[in-house]
Amino acid sequence: MILRPRQKELVTRSVSALKTHGNTLAVAPTGAGKTIMLSAIIGEMFRGGSEKACVLAHRDELTFQNQDKFKRVNPDISTGVFDASVKSWRGDVTFAMVQTLSRENNLSAMPPMDVLVIDEAHHARADSYMRVIERVKAANKDVKLLGMTATPNRGDKKGLRPVFSNVSDQITVKELIASGHLVQPRTFVMDVGVQDELRQVKKTASDFDMGAVSAIMNTRPINDAVVSHWREKARNRKTVVFCSTVQHAEDVARSFNAAEIPAVFVHGNMTDTEREAVLSEYTDGAAQVIVNVAVLTEGWDHPPTSCVILLRPSSYKSTMIQMIGRGLRTVDPAEHPNVHKKDCVVLDFGTSTLLHGSLEQDVNLDDQMGNGDAPTKECPECGAEVPAAVKECPLCGYEWQTQGAPRELAEGGFVMSEIDLLQRSSFLWVDLQGNDKYFLATGFNAWGGVFLKDGEWHAVGGRKNGPATLLAAGDRILCFAAADDWLNLYETDETAHKTRSWVHQPATEKQLQYLPNHRNDYSLTRYKASALMTMRFNRDHIRNAIDGTRSAS
Repeated sequence: MILRPRQKELVTRSVSALKTHGNTLAVAPTGAGKTIMLSAIIGEMFRGGSEKACVLAHRDELTFQNQDKFKRVNPDISTGVFDASVKSWRGDVTFAMVQTLSRENNLSAMPPMDVLVIDEAHHARADSYMRVIERVKAANKDVKLLGMTATPNRGDKKGLRPVFSNVSDQITVKELIASGHLVQPRTFVMDVGVQDELRQVKKTASDFDMGAVSAIMNTRPINDAVVSHWREKARNRKTVVFCSTVQHAEDVARSFNAAEIPAVFVHGNMTDTEREAVLSEYTDGAAQVIVNVAVLTEGWDHPPTSCVILLRPSSYKSTMIQMIGRGLRTVDPAEHPNVHKKDCVVLDFGTSTLLHGSLEQDVNLDDQMGNGDAPTKECPECGAEVPAAVKECPLCGYEWQTQGAPRELAEGGFVMSEIDLLQRSSFLWVDLQGNDKYFLATGFNAWGGVFLKDGEWHAVGGRKNGPATLLAAGDRILCFAAADDWLNLYETDETAHKTRSWVHQPATEKQLQYLPNHRNDYSLTRYKASALMTMRFNRDHIRNAIDGTRSAS
């Protein structure tokens, strides 16, 4: 398996920080491949002499997901699980549930650790995590402590500095959107006449007073207006709605159903069985819309979701990012063959977007206990009051220009583009016909292609002696990202061809026998000939992969 170039950068910086400081926090949003990166970091630490590691998570599904992905990255390192049903320290790396491990009898049986990894590290200040951290440090003062999170700034404003002294790296949402690993959000601020009232709602210790929000937002006219605006801007999209209270969620779901739009609602008072049944109705297609109260902000994803409705404000930017993030994942056509997703519509009926601006966040490890309002500025284009730090107006799109910013961003490697993606890829991408419509890259074990057909781009991947698989459909950059990731999955740094000297050598006589029309093309390289042959041998498979999904939709 090969990491993306940006993932490699984060791994390198995190390993360096661990060696220098003994601890570090790495920040990466959903879609960046946090588990792949933390697995690679552990692998590097083991190559440096570590002998025992533990990865902490707070949910069963994360424990097993982390273990599965770790094995892909580090097949030679043994693993084990420590949870309510299995308690084993036999593996070199143990994937543990914090709720189970933090009990005193289990902590006392834990062997000394060389590396402790905290997934979803914004939880690290919780008592259960702190008990584990303190016990690990007591057993080995030289233990290396790694945290990974998408939202480092906690809702309770407690900083993470008591656990992490530094931030090794931060991958931004903008990077992932620009590189094709997340879809672009299209945000609409919907003013239904209550924004002034919402701005007067008082804050509690954890967030705005949601009872007061519900009293403002949960009216029949507003709920009907939500449905009407959804029909106009997001008709037929799989949609997740965030509400203020259980009654609010129930009433919004009722309004959608009354308009003959199948909707379900889920809340924290449900049992696990009840919750799973509701979620299944949404993911299986029986429901078009799922309405929730503080349940789906973290740890839940259904990639076909392409509309997010905010019917509640959020006093914390991290919460807004988590909510909108439910709609930014790209779609794997193998899992969802009838879905072509290019973007995500965000309908904000509250004030979160106006209050917080962009989806980017500054990392501050210190406690933030002040109660003052954040500074604002006025957009010269539309007059909206927006946070002073934003660079783009969330209402009209006006961009504030900072002298020297484009050059600084380019040098920092944070502005990705299709050209940048292809240049940084471990594989050499060939324009097969020189018309900017058909691209292919090959390795020893797999190949990937990006093709334009009937005005739409498709990514197709294949393996030796295996069928071709549709990887993505939609925007060109999304397709290139999907095809490149396919090659990364099945190839290694040793089998990537891009840097090999032979790729630029002339085509061989044997290759020319399969490509008679290119015999007089003296610029034909050995690698391009290999790509053309791959296309020739798999043309029907590629066509079937594309047309099969097209006909299904």
